[in-house]
Amino acid sequence: MKLYLYGHDYKYAAEQMLLTLYPAERPEYTEGAPKGERAELKLSYGREFVTATCKLVLEDKAWQGRSAFKKALITDEISRDKLCQRAIKNAFYRAALSSGHKKPAWGALTGVRPGKVFTNLMEQYDADSAMSRFISEYDVTPERAALCRDTSMVTKEVEASLEEKDICLYVGIPFCPTRCNYCSFVSQSVEKSMKLIFPFMDALIKELDAVAETVNKLGLRVISIYMGGGTPTTLTPEQLERLCSRLEEKFDLSDLREYTVEAGRPDTITEEKLRVLKAHGVDRVSVNPQTMSDYVLEAIGRKHTAQDIVDALALVRKVGGMAVNMDLIAGLTTDTVESFEKTLDTVLSLAPENITVHTLSLKKGSRITLEGSAIPTAAEVGRMLDIAGEKLRGADYAPYYLYRQKFMSGGFENVGWAKQGYVNLYNVCIMEELCSIIAMGGGGSTKLVAKNGGKSIRIFAPKYPMEYINGIEKTCEAKQGIIEFYDSQED
Repeated sequence: MKLYLYGHDYKYAAEQMLLTLYPAERPEYTEGAPKGERAELKLSYGREFVTATCKLVLEDKAWQGRSAFKKALITDEISRDKLCQRAIKNAFYRAALSSGHKKPAWGALTGVRPGKVFTNLMEQYDADSAMSRFISEYDVTPERAALCRDTSMVTKEVEASLEEKDICLYVGIPFCPTRCNYCSFVSQSVEKSMKLIFPFMDALIKELDAVAETVNKLGLRVISIYMGGGTPTTLTPEQLERLCSRLEEKFDLSDLREYTVEAGRPDTITEEKLRVLKAHGVDRVSVNPQTMSDYVLEAIGRKHTAQDIVDALALVRKVGGMAVNMDLIAGLTTDTVESFEKTLDTVLSLAPENITVHTLSLKKGSRITLEGSAIPTAAEVGRMLDIAGEKLRGADYAPYYLYRQKFMSGGFENVGWAKQGYVNLYNVCIMEELCSIIAMGGGGSTKLVAKNGGKSIRIFAPKYPMEYINGIEKTCEAKQGIIEFYDSQED
């Protein structure tokens, strides 16, 4: 869709709303007189008000949207940008609704972290008042607003428990047995790249040592370790032993509050691996079915059955001492509302401590997008999520973190649910940016979070295993940026 901007250059705001309302569209900018299907977004300053208008043209018909705010609310450039961008989004949103566009579940709210908006409101109002304003200001449904309220309450509790130099560690293992059709993560299939695991492990140990030296020098406090991927349990018991032992040897883990390892694929889980993890203090693992329907598993490219998931979970319970998270995805190829509900009922009968319900995200690099696979409609995905919310609350699970992604079916959300006492600290910290996350491994994304509203910093490692291996010296050198960041926080 063509976008024409007048009186401003807030492209990002316009594009965010475009993707929210019309996820299949991409922004186009052309010169000359406006023509074709388009959104004309104008910002004008009056004596008392700043007004945003949108003229939306679709199929040769035009619709109008308008939003305004008092000029006196502008106190500085930051407040100006926030207010103007919100007005532009609202004008675009209102024009779309006037055209007959169905109201999105998240209304006019864009961005991946709706909880941040709600948490900001809670700085001024109590939870119920914040919820009312959230609904009225962003046109969010009461159900989604309740999710934000509940997860924001958890965020505030976690934030209050953190100390200034608390950090989380992430260790990325970019290998999987096979690649699922919805996946766009850069992870190598073990059946094609087993030979890469050995040099990758050597490189990872080198980066781990460099990071540990930096963390120890700065006196940072490791409170959480999260080993993800890929699938970390793709590694052999000996490789897991080597990695976990090195973490213990190089980092001070005396303040560790939780230790999570994604054992997501049941075809990688063995009793020997689980005992290695338990011996090193791992107290939470993921056994991720995504679905408990065998025909859906086959359609997405998994080479295991639903019974394999049940058997893997039984192994975890046999070893003991580890809470379990199970991931589900609403909207998978060949899935239906009925089969999703059966999956949910089966998972609830297995009683994991955590259940994460994802909405399918249509990533450009995934086979599901490249091949144009048939998937459930947005309405069907919405029904799946509604059923999940109802049943999870009824089974004494509570939402504790949520986030959104681009190109999600129906523009919905991902929500982590937990039984009482099983909130995963890492998930809350990373999604709500409560503390620095220092990442190691292929595709690791370190995010150094500044306090008091300062600028946060990202440090990236190469995504592909071979690039990571060949570039390990540069990756280790880049971690010096951690020292520079924390030194700047002292100024």
